[in-house]
Amino acid sequence: MFTFLMMLLLFVPIGITVDLAEKVGKMLENDVPFGEIAFYYLDFTVYFANLLFPLFLFLSVIWFTSKLANNTEIVAFLSSGVSFSRFLRPYMIGASIVAGFALFLGMYLAPIASQGFNEFKFKYLKKNKSVQQTKDVYQQINDHDYIYVSNFIPKTKSGLNFTYEHFEGNELKYKIFADRISYVEKDSAYKLTTYLKRSFDNGIETVEKETQKTVQFPFELEDLTPVEYAAETKSYGELLDFIAAEKRRGSPNIGRYEVVKLKKWSLPVSIFILTIIAVAVSSIKRRGGMGVNLAFGIAIAMIYVFFDKVFGVMAEQSNFPAIVAVWFPNVIFGILAIYLLQNAKR
Repeated sequence: MFTFLMMLLLFVPIGITVDLAEKVGKMLENDVPFGEIAFYYLDFTVYFANLLFPLFLFLSVIWFTSKLANNTEIVAFLSSGVSFSRFLRPYMIGASIVAGFALFLGMYLAPIASQGFNEFKFKYLKKNKSVQQTKDVYQQINDHDYIYVSNFIPKTKSGLNFTYEHFEGNELKYKIFADRISYVEKDSAYKLTTYLKRSFDNGIETVEKETQKTVQFPFELEDLTPVEYAAETKSYGELLDFIAAEKRRGSPNIGRYEVVKLKKWSLPVSIFILTIIAVAVSSIKRRGGMGVNLAFGIAIAMIYVFFDKVFGVMAEQSNFPAIVAVWFPNVIFGILAIYLLQNAKR
């Protein structure tokens, strides 16, 4: 555990230094207050520490166990009649502590840090980049109402080619069209340009037209254009409610939200898997010493991150099942962990 904590204390300041060196120019250009920078790096630390916990523990276990192997302490330990499973027990206890903390962090603290981290980034560092879905926005607002906007501009709070549909059961009761929709903040309403409403009652259609009309709708501006990192900023209970609501609305971002939810559970499990791999790889004394074990460990870590990122992106941007994308790296490396552990026992 001490090695793991030292690894955190060493790598977190390095990460902050690298990030600050990259972004200090934009911070000075935008006159960012020092207090906001300090809170940003506090959020930065929690946000990335949560994501990198498994890799930090993996490298620290390799480092610590390689030192034991080089000093022939592991051979002496096992020669005294102690089983490899007993030798592995302290590592698993340490992994349980780290996994429990990572689970708590991912469920409750990391969402708070993610909110501050992303808000700062898009407020000061990516001013001209939208974090909202702005093209072909289609949402089911509730059990009866659907909306569509072909193009939405968050800066002006306006959109083009707006459609609103209201159903009762399977029957369309009325449909509203507008060339342009604009949010009127003082009235919490929407101004529609080239307004057209078609109503249907017992097979009879009535048409209402106006050049401009202000209408109250049963949805908020945030419902119309959810931010892309919305799921990351919610605690686990809030996230479940959010995903359920987005499914009812027919949101196209369900894959992304499901990935965020499932990773809260898969990340603590990966801590156990990577710990077993690290012990199995580094418990054998090799001619190249600690350097060979570290090189092998870093290669495994890079492959794990590659699998995790590739499958995560596939789930976010396609119909690829999120549960497969999130758990596939753990399954593959879990099999590898069992294989390496059996070899190490021999």
